[in-house]
Formats: sequence, C-alpha cells, structure tokens
Amino acid sequence: MISLNNKVALITGGSRGIGAAAALMLAEAGVTVAFTYASKKKQAQAVADKAARASGSCLIIQADMSKPADVKKAVKAVMSNFGRIDILVNNAGVWKRGAIGKITEQQWDETLDINLKGTFLFCNEVVPIMKKQRGGKIINIASTAGQRGEAFYSHYAASKGGVIAFTKGIAVELGPHKIIANCVSPGWVDTDMTSHVLHRKKEIAAINKAIPRGKVATPQDIAGAVLFLASDLSNHIVGAVINVNGGSVLYG
Repeated sequence: MISLNNKVALITGGSRGIGAAAALMLAEAGVTVAFTYASKKKQAQAVADKAARASGSCLIIQADMSKPADVKKAVKAVMSNFGRIDILVNNAGVWKRGAIGKITEQQWDETLDINLKGTFLFCNEVVPIMKKQRGGKIINIASTAGQRGEAFYSHYAASKGGVIAFTKGIAVELGPHKIIANCVSPGWVDTDMTSHVLHRKKEIAAINKAIPRGKVATPQDIAGAVLFLASDLSNHIVGAVINVNGGSVLYG
C-alpha cells in the first residue's frame, strides 16, 4: 500500500473524470487534496466530500486555467489553507474536434491556452514553493495524441505534444532541486469529455478492437499511474512519459 500521509496535492480539473479519480485515489493514500474546477460547483463539492472522508480535508477552487490571476489565486488558496504543495497534477483540459482548414483561431487558442498555457502557469507558480520545500512531484497529463498526432484534433495534439516537451525540459532543470516532473499519457478514457464518441456502439466496438487489452481505460486506470508517480516508488523516474493506453500506442 502506498502511503502519502502529510502530503498536499493540487490537482487542476478535479471535479470529474481523470482529475476526480486522481483526487480520490490520492486522498485514500493519505494526501490532503485541493483541486480546481471550471463550473458545476455541486459536482466538485461531491468529489471533495468523498476525498475529505478519506483524508480529513479537501479544498475546491473555481479557476480558469488560462488566466494568470486565477492560477495565482488558486495556488495562494492552497498555501493559505495547507501551507505547502508537495504534488502538482496538471490535468484540466479540453478536447474538441476541429478540421484543419475550418478550425478557427478562437478554437485553437482555447485548446492551447487551457491544455498547454495552463500547465505552464501552474508549474510557474508552484515551482518556487517546491524549491523552498526542497522537493516535490509534478505530474502533467499528456495524451497519445501528443505522441503520434490525431486527425481532426491537430490543435489538441499540438497542445499535448507541447506538454510532453515542456515536461521534459523542466524535468532536467528541476531535478537538482529534488523536484521530479513526469507525464502520464492516456489513450482512450471513458470520461464525460469522450462520451459523445464512446457511447456510440459502432465506434466503441472499433476502438476496443484496436486496444490489445480489449477495452477503453477507466479514469481509475489513469489515476493509478498518477499515484505511482506521486509516490517514492518513482523517485528515479525523471522526464518520462508513462503510457496508459492498453497497448494501443507503443511509445517508450
């Protein structure tokens, strides 16, 4: 059993999907969790209540990932309530179809601002804290799309490819400060974000057939990799991309 008692984690986009699963799994390991959400406060609070039952406390913060002021507010709130941040999980993201030649600049900017810029902004605010603490774990959620590209989602692929390159860059820079940065790269995951595709019988049958394990991941499958990277078991893994895709895309 992994124990992370007395650790504090900040997760972006923790009200549903992978973020919620990570929040609950970390809480069950003893982590005090804080997470951001964009809207639907009741949904966020329901996740927070479950996490608090496991670890004793959970803080939710409404924030727009792409706005520096909101990011600063979120980090300040965690520090005010818990006094430290040991684990940062950059999970919040958007995945919206956009064919090249038709995609608008607004669509491009929205995806890059949330998925990539938001990851940068949170890292930029939290790293000085971790340096003062002389250590920490940064776990950025990437995607197979960032490793191989994705037709009709080139903007999403670009954002996640950027997350991977950014993570590798800061991992080398931060290693001497005992701050360890890695990525988790999911393939298909059954979440609200993908439900419009995965709930079509023909689509899910084809997708499952292309996965050696024969099924799409659950949010808990991805959260398990997050928990591993947050623990001391992964201390010598630096700048890596942990693939969690059932064998459908083999990078590593």
